[in-house]
Amino acid sequence: MSMIEFKNVEKYYGDFHALKNINLEIDDGETVVLIGPSGSGKSTLIRTINGLEPVQAGQLLVNGYDLADKKTDMNKIRKNVGMVFQHFNLYENKTTLENIMLAPRLVLHRDEAENKRIALELLDQVGLADKGGNLPKQLSGGQKQRVAIARSLAMKPKALLFDEPTSALDPEMIGDVLSVMKDIAKDSSMTTLVVTHEMGFAKQVADRVIFMADGQILEDDKTADFFGAPREPRAQQFLSQVLNH
Repeated sequence: MSMIEFKNVEKYYGDFHALKNINLEIDDGETVVLIGPSGSGKSTLIRTINGLEPVQAGQLLVNGYDLADKKTDMNKIRKNVGMVFQHFNLYENKTTLENIMLAPRLVLHRDEAENKRIALELLDQVGLADKGGNLPKQLSGGQKQRVAIARSLAMKPKALLFDEPTSALDPEMIGDVLSVMKDIAKDSSMTTLVVTHEMGFAKQVADRVIFMADGQILEDDKTADFFGAPREPRAQQFLSQVLNH
């Protein structure tokens, strides 16, 4: 069963052709990593999946809903599709715990005691059980990103999208965030799509690797096959640069 399906999708910014004839299926529970050079369309692709970027042509199905259909309620999509951004987008005037509890309270109308219990469990899961009363300004970048991940998980999404979640972090912060993401990827009930430059992470957790360049999917393969012997010259060149960097 496909959780996400692109059929001949095209995306433009004015005259710039950002996504070119994208055909892609991602199954329920699959962990897929998107890699490629900067400007290849990875972040654009991932942002179309929860409607942050509209597509101009083709069909994009998410959890059975057609995003190109004007009648599709985007709020229903976003209930089931979480997103973790490069920058954390936490509410600076709310504590860590309040940041995690906010969306389930407003969107799901979750019982307050239950909401708090889940939020505390998630803080523990991301290694921040003692930070529930802290404001974002009292946290490091890596801690903020782990709170942002917990906040997404609080909605119990069917799919979780990560848009370069470690690229704004200091190197020593990256490991803790990747560790949390690895645990999430092991959860077979959730579909995970990750845009990242962390090749070690991709090798360890991805079921599939998709390589993009110039707005196109040039290669889509099982992880071991991709890292073992990429077929496309652009993918070979990219891998030799990042792995020998």
